[in-house]
Amino acid sequence: MVQLENVLKNLQCELVAERNRINPQTISWLQYDILTLLDSESEILPSKICILLGISRTKLSKALKELKLMNYIQQKPSNKDGRELLTFLTKDGRNLLSEIDHGHSHLFKVANSVFKAEEKEQFNNLAEKYLNALKLERLKNHE
Repeated sequence: MVQLENVLKNLQCELVAERNRINPQTISWLQYDILTLLDSESEILPSKICILLGISRTKLSKALKELKLMNYIQQKPSNKDGRELLTFLTKDGRNLLSEIDHGHSHLFKVANSVFKAEEKEQFNNLAEKYLNALKLERLKNHE
């Protein structure tokens, strides 16, 4: 069990180091996470962003304001409730993520070079299972 704990800690450190290498200094980690989340959703309410990222509404509001000033996101009133704002990526936001994603191709290249075909599939399945469990746990904690 201790070995798994150490591997997870070390993997997290390596992935953060990779993010530091690639992520432009113009945005914070939180802003990057928000943009990445918005990339997978066409439009999303800030309340859902808070839950998915496990952050406070105050912290999110500040990050969204800065992202709007940089023209990486826009917001519009929800059709269901005009008091809620749907948040979505702009073209500039998509371009920024594309640049960052291109830099992250290094992760794929390394994984592709060290894993055999069967190991790639196994790693993909296990990582996806673990990621989904983490997300589900976070969602349950906000119910």
